[in-house]
Amino acid sequence: MTNANAKKNSDFWERNRKSGGYLLKKTALNYAVSIARFILLFGMCFLILQPIFNKISVSFMTLSDLNNPTVVSIPENPTTENYQLAVKLMNLSKSVVNSFVISLTIALVQITVTTLVGYGFARFEFPFKKFWFACVLLVILIPPQTISTSLFLHFRFFDILGLHKLITGDTINLRGSALPYYLMSMGCMGLKNGLYIYMIRQFFRNIPKELEEAAYVDGCGTLMTFVRIMLPDAKPILTSCFLFAFVWQWTDGYYSKLFLGNIELMSVKLSRLVDTIGVELMRETGIKTTVPLAYSNAILATGTLLFILPLIILYLFAQRGFVESLSSSGIKM
Repeated sequence: MTNANAKKNSDFWERNRKSGGYLLKKTALNYAVSIARFILLFGMCFLILQPIFNKISVSFMTLSDLNNPTVVSIPENPTTENYQLAVKLMNLSKSVVNSFVISLTIALVQITVTTLVGYGFARFEFPFKKFWFACVLLVILIPPQTISTSLFLHFRFFDILGLHKLITGDTINLRGSALPYYLMSMGCMGLKNGLYIYMIRQFFRNIPKELEEAAYVDGCGTLMTFVRIMLPDAKPILTSCFLFAFVWQWTDGYYSKLFLGNIELMSVKLSRLVDTIGVELMRETGIKTTVPLAYSNAILATGTLLFILPLIILYLFAQRGFVESLSSSGIKM
């Protein structure tokens, strides 16, 4: 092994001598680039993971550890009481189930309708096509807070062509249920639906039309061609959009509070976690007390970890398909 290494080194220096020192410069440059790339990636990973590591450390600290200036990252008296309290305040089991059902069903509805709309924009011609696609872009650009008042009034006094009010004399109040959000998702006005339409449209535009024309020649209709030819090819972009839809719905706080406030969801519970700590402590002790800021932050960090844990598990199972879908869609787009 030593003779082989010595021969390899002698060959390297011989080739370097013949190249006038170019081989040594190129090798040194490659090592320098590799070291710089490692430092850059390590720094980026540290910036992303360091806050999570801090939350993990704080979640196991007692109040004495939080107030102890000598305790930085490793708690002296590790405890799981923070997790027990956070689980109780967030009603974790029910919140996880509700969040999973809502996120899954909303994501499926959004991907179904946005796939149909995106395919229509990519392949068919119809009146005011450019105008309607401009409306899709506006859905992406305009923040949902801009139309929140209109949405509130629309679903508070919901009616279909005035028929219900004509018959009963009153409108329908859909507030306090998940139905308005499902209706918005079915109408491509849900969370990030405009972005999904744009991504799917761009993907279908880059699939050769000859595939569809060959299917038409073989006797397939428009619907059968879409189902058997186009959808299998669109698995990468549909996988990406579905995962985006699920994660964004899981972490959404705006639409969840506006339409799903009466349903116990992880995002809503997390946003109200700090406010419920004092109420819970007063219920246990019977005395109104001020919750220390450090302690409330520790409970919030614990709740945040519980909040993102299902998403991490989902990514661990779906990372292969997700990465493949991104790379594939990136090549085709």
